[in-house]
Amino acid sequence: MNQEKRLVRFVYITSWAIFLVFTIGGFIFKPGLFAWGVMAGGVIVMTNFHLLYRTIKKALNPSNLVHPKSVLGKYYVRFFLSAIIIFILISDHYVDPIGLIVGLSVVVISIFITLFYELKKLISKEAI
Repeated sequence: MNQEKRLVRFVYITSWAIFLVFTIGGFIFKPGLFAWGVMAGGVIVMTNFHLLYRTIKKALNPSNLVHPKSVLGKYYVRFFLSAIIIFILISDHYVDPIGLIVGLSVVVISIFITLFYELKKLISKEAI
């Protein structure tokens, strides 16, 4: 498996693990709107991450090159749909905004974990 696929897979698996830990932790330690916010934010960000991966994978397929405007268009549609969903969730008080922010940060946290993991491997490889 090449390095890019390995990194995306690691981010994907780590994101799901963090999402599950945060969601279960939210329901255990702060049940109610906060926990639902964590879960809603995690679902939104994980869905967007998966759809972005599929869009880029199709766009970079050599047999089916897609125009960059198509990729950007899909990105902006997802962005505006996510913004509308987040606005509705917060304005109608379905979720706690802090919990939503925690849930929306799941992929970012997993990317940082991946970065530190890869840096650790790189540094330990150079030390040998």
